[in-house]
Amino acid sequence: MTTTTSRTDVVLPPLTRVYRSRASVELKEFFRQRESVVFTLLFPVILLGVFGAVLDYDIGAGVSFTQYFMAGIIAAGILGASLQNMAISIATERSDGTLKHLAGTPMPKSAYFIGKVVQVLAVTVLIIVVLLAVGGLAYGVPLPSGSDWVTFAWVAALGAAACTLLGIAVSSLARNGRSASAMVTPIALVLQFISGVFFQFSQVPTWMQTIASLFPLKWMAQGLRSVFLPDVLAAQEPAGSWELDRVALVLGLWCVAGLVLCVLTFRWQDR
Repeated sequence: MTTTTSRTDVVLPPLTRVYRSRASVELKEFFRQRESVVFTLLFPVILLGVFGAVLDYDIGAGVSFTQYFMAGIIAAGILGASLQNMAISIATERSDGTLKHLAGTPMPKSAYFIGKVVQVLAVTVLIIVVLLAVGGLAYGVPLPSGSDWVTFAWVAALGAAACTLLGIAVSSLARNGRSASAMVTPIALVLQFISGVFFQFSQVPTWMQTIASLFPLKWMAQGLRSVFLPDVLAAQEPAGSWELDRVALVLGLWCVAGLVLCVLTFRWQDR
């Protein structure tokens, strides 16, 4: 008797469908985790509410501190949605075996990163919309107008890209999600204090300003201040101007550096 073995080839779905599916999974997983949603999405809103109510004083040129704070808290929100969120979530997925499992499936590895990028983009846009709504309705912070929206868009996009890539790279330094949170959160808070988020950057000691200028958060906040503040307040910046060309250069360099670090350090499983 002759036995015939038929071989059935598995036909994978189109790449775009795989990307959409993975992005949907990432978004559902994020919004099902209450801790991540509260810390990433609501924490900046809470800070805006507290600082806007307590520190609503004039800093000059008819500008309130809340208007100044708006730029910083949006930059901090982008940092939380990208660097902190990526570092913690990827480290957790690596330690619980999720990454190892995904690496062994037919899914293209690029789909995993596309899903993460879509998640960061969606959460970042949501944070910005909520903060602008709260700031405008509750504290009368004027919205950007005209070409300021273009500046707002490229500063936020470059900053989110740089911080996302750094978050993916930093995730490889942590043993698990808890250690990633313990490692990244204090660093993020320190950067927020020295980068002109909670205070006017001109009030930060010079040596702290120098340290802050090495990281993307300071440049994100400075670029966004150019959107929310009148040009007369540019004189309070270290260089006496908004330095938008340097903002673009530094954030672009951090994107390149973050990508190189991702390629060199990313792991699909624990050591």
